[in-house]
Amino acid sequence: MTTPRDLLITAMEVAPSRPVERGEMSLALAGAELIDFLAAGVITLDDDRIVPGDGAVVADRLLDQAVASLVREAPYEAVSDWLWRRGRELAPAYLAALETDGVLTRQRSHWKPFQGGQRVLADSPDRRLARDRWESNDPVLAALATAVGIRGQETEDTPDTTASPGAPDEAVETVLAAVNDALIELEAVRQRRAIEQAAFDNIWRGQ
Repeated sequence: MTTPRDLLITAMEVAPSRPVERGEMSLALAGAELIDFLAAGVITLDDDRIVPGDGAVVADRLLDQAVASLVREAPYEAVSDWLWRRGRELAPAYLAALETDGVLTRQRSHWKPFQGGQRVLADSPDRRLARDRWESNDPVLAALATAVGIRGQETEDTPDTTASPGAPDEAVETVLAAVNDALIELEAVRQRRAIEQAAFDNIWRGQ
């Protein structure tokens, strides 16, 4: 299992009636990839720059794609730039991968048996592992879940969210902070577009 897959499974498990917006989840998944890379020694951070290393991640098609897309020449890529570039439509890609692997199934309607139904979690080892990680209050998973709104604000009893076995605390904190900043920026862009659209509509109404 990987942190991106655990995060997506957790989102579907914990808040099935309040799905996370595609954009928010995609940015968080891109951040989760970096955190797994840090833990595996695939990258290090030089300030906020992603420096490729010699480590290797678990066999996973999407993580392999992510590793292959790392910028390998100085001045390297900033974490924030990675989130926006790698995060483009990343949530649908992970959903498709989970469905291919049998972690998600299609819940078809009795009245429309030949139409693709809603994706639902199957009873799989991946689901159980993600649930165990969530119930153990894993700090990284908790921080990412909080960022995308599938977990309430953390309390004083919540473990340190910068702790991740095998990864420097400061580096993990940098990635988590960048994810939060990107999510705030995404919401600001949406609000600005909504205001611009409302102004445009008012012009056509003659207001």
